[in-house]
Amino acid sequence: MIQKQVNIKNRKARFNYELIEGFDAGIQLQGTEIKSIRLGKASIAESFCEIKNGEVFVVNMHIDEYDWGTHYNHKIKRDRKLLLNKREIAKLDRKTKETGLTIIPTLLYINDRGLAKLKIYLAKGKKLYDKRHSIKEKDIKRDISRIQKNF
Repeated sequence: MIQKQVNIKNRKARFNYELIEGFDAGIQLQGTEIKSIRLGKASIAESFCEIKNGEVFVVNMHIDEYDWGTHYNHKIKRDRKLLLNKREIAKLDRKTKETGLTIIPTLLYINDRGLAKLKIYLAKGKKLYDKRHSIKEKDIKRDISRIQKNF
């Protein structure tokens, strides 16, 4: 059986945040959520992570209802627990409390064993002038690649 690759990205994350350190976390899913993720019917665009009672949760992650699910279908937007080591959770908790960093999910994917994983990053919000600078750099790289392509 050939499965298609599932990579659901948060495209605004790199534009709005400066990504500092990344972690791969498992997700505790219920019922038909994994089936909807495998079909690519999920979004992490407006989601973020928070730490409650020593556990990390992803908030505002949208997973559509499974089309062929009956009354066993899941809630579309609920807090989902992330599976991380105690050391990783302690590090995330310490960094978010000390320096005012936030935890942002950037990629939802299915690994080679068939498990749903979420790539999260410690991130610092960009100011408006930082965003302008990143747009300028992107334009310069695009212009250089066009010039090199022509020659």
